[in-house]
Amino acid sequence: MLRKFLSDRGRIRSRPVTHLTRRQQRQTARAAENARETALLPHASR
Repeated sequence: MLRKFLSDRGRIRSRPVTHLTRRQQRQTARAAENARETALLPHASR
């Protein structure tokens, strides 16, 4: 589910792109970080 909020490089997309509120963006960022810690998502590549 989080894949649609991530770019092809694994970075979290910005609020204007995702059309999320500030609170939803923070929740998405927290969920993505938790998923990265549990190795469900890759870390952002440079």
